[in-house]
Amino acid sequence: MSSEASAQAAWADARHGWQQLYGGFDELGVSLESHDFKTSRPLDWGESFRARSVEFCLNLEGRGSIGNGRGIALSYLPSSSGYYAVGSEPLRATRQAHERHRFVTLKFSRAHLQSQLAATEGDLTPAMREAVFPTREQNVVSHPHPMSAEQRAIVASLAAPPVPKAARILWYQSKATELMSHFLFEAKDPEMFCARQKRVARDRVVRAQELILRNLADPPSLETLGQEVGCSPFYLSRVFSREVGLTIPQFLRNARMERAAELLRTGRYNVTEAATEVGYSSLSHFSKSFCETIGCCPVLYPAARHIVLDR
Repeated sequence: MSSEASAQAAWADARHGWQQLYGGFDELGVSLESHDFKTSRPLDWGESFRARSVEFCLNLEGRGSIGNGRGIALSYLPSSSGYYAVGSEPLRATRQAHERHRFVTLKFSRAHLQSQLAATEGDLTPAMREAVFPTREQNVVSHPHPMSAEQRAIVASLAAPPVPKAARILWYQSKATELMSHFLFEAKDPEMFCARQKRVARDRVVRAQELILRNLADPPSLETLGQEVGCSPFYLSRVFSREVGLTIPQFLRNARMERAAELLRTGRYNVTEAATEVGYSSLSHFSKSFCETIGCCPVLYPAARHIVLDR
């Protein structure tokens, strides 16, 4: 049985409470999964864990526990998050009976993470480095911590993606990267970076911006950006947000709308042509994004642009 089928079987008693939102552990080495269920008896949560994986749990409701191998069970309480690296031996974990359990898990094969993070291994937190690049084969279980407001907002958005269905794969991918970056680099204080590290980070962000702006209609994927600037997509997502004050998808949307506004100001493009020029196939989605970013509907923008620009 494949690990995907095993994961589904583990949730057989949870009333269809398991849903894969993005990826595929067997094919891609990454899986973003949503869970929402209530069970009348304790659930063997550990049956869903994959061997030689690193899994991240963001727990909204319900209580669970994971044994750390030293006779101590670490508790996942509501609004907490943590991670666990599964070695060759299974991990013991349970979910409490008679409770509603709502949580999101982000699962990676260790091999996938090692390939993604090879260039930035030194920037990982020490505990995360041991989970991803272990000195010996073992289980690693972190102490769960309260979720940040940003983590809670991202998890809440997964239930109702604010993008068309055709764009959800890339959207889920970007959300998974944002969630992941919190765990990978959260103990790194940007003020403690040496001057060279700060300069390299800024140079990578500037280069990523250039690559995005070069082709707004068909921008490079986050993985391609990471390859082009010489770091993992997780690290790039983190430093980009820190340096720019926007996530990469937010920066892309703003750049697209500013370019569309420029085209409309020339008078040589109608709304449909401007939308197509910056990579939007849905006119309604383009109009919504334009209104939110520019402050005026695109149909009215040519007449109202002086008011908008003077605000």
